[in-house]
Amino acid sequence: MRYTRIIVTHYGGPDALQVVEDECPEPKRGEVRVRVLAAGVSLPDVMAREGIHPETPRVPFTPGWDLVGVVDRLGDGVSGIEPGQVVAAMPISGAYAEFACLPQLELVPVPSGLDPAETVSLILNYITAYQMLHRSAKVREGQRVLIHGAAGGVGTALLQLGRVAGLEMYGTCSSRGAPAVSGLGGVPIDYQHQDFVKEIHRLTREGVDAVFDPIAGPHLWQSRKALRPGGRVVGYGLSTSLRGEGLTSGRPGRRQRFRGTALFGLYIAGGWLLPGQRRVVPYSIQTLKRLRPAMFQQDLKALFDLLQRKEIKPLIAQRFRFAEARQAQELLEKGGVVGKIVLCATE
Repeated sequence: MRYTRIIVTHYGGPDALQVVEDECPEPKRGEVRVRVLAAGVSLPDVMAREGIHPETPRVPFTPGWDLVGVVDRLGDGVSGIEPGQVVAAMPISGAYAEFACLPQLELVPVPSGLDPAETVSLILNYITAYQMLHRSAKVREGQRVLIHGAAGGVGTALLQLGRVAGLEMYGTCSSRGAPAVSGLGGVPIDYQHQDFVKEIHRLTREGVDAVFDPIAGPHLWQSRKALRPGGRVVGYGLSTSLRGEGLTSGRPGRRQRFRGTALFGLYIAGGWLLPGQRRVVPYSIQTLKRLRPAMFQQDLKALFDLLQRKEIKPLIAQRFRFAEARQAQELLEKGGVVGKIVLCATE
């Protein structure tokens, strides 16, 4: 049987993505073959294509951090799971494909009746948001938070989960994203025309309890200025530290695994040494998943429960077919995307 997948042929721009047809993979011992229903399109996918994300495989490789699919075939030694069962996984690479073979231990059963595109949005974006809120920042009801990139995939997840937690929320975004931020219970701050530190202190006087910052670099220290004493900046993604100039970086193909790490370390140390106890703490979903795999599954199941109860509803920016992966990544790179871009098997 033949199947279609997307490969990155070389580190570079969207032209590095190519649609290929191969023999369908067979599951090895302990593995399960999954027919992919939906795969998320995220900034780490783009950074892996450019060759600069810490998790970048060697070329050629199939990108895709997260997927939802149907169990298709079981490898030897697999039990407790049946063909036809819907499952979710975060393989980090390999999701942009019609089929993927994954270790059984990586699979999390998905409750019936959930939309695959909404469900796949939970795996990377919502777990990141959930763990940063409750495990890194340890938020409590009534606290104030600032969310950078509030109209994006992780940003809208933070807003929805922050509303469930009873937080007072502020979010930086473009004017285009402001209605989405307001609609999810946040106060939008136009990063293109407003100084977010001044706005936060104007609106709250003493500052916020937590800031969630994917931009990194010197921006982390600016975010620290928006904190009240005892607050925390949670740094994640580190996009500018890895990419230099951000989404339009002209330096594809350079695998800079440790770029920005030393600067981040200085900010962490400064948060401890300087008065005010305004901490800077790192968050990495893949590191926490490897260290605490049971916690990852526990948090994902909690998010499935919230989705079933309709307490959260992921915003889907656009659905593409798998063969349109290049167009999907190009749309993400343009910026201003509200919600999550998803590749779907049936769209």
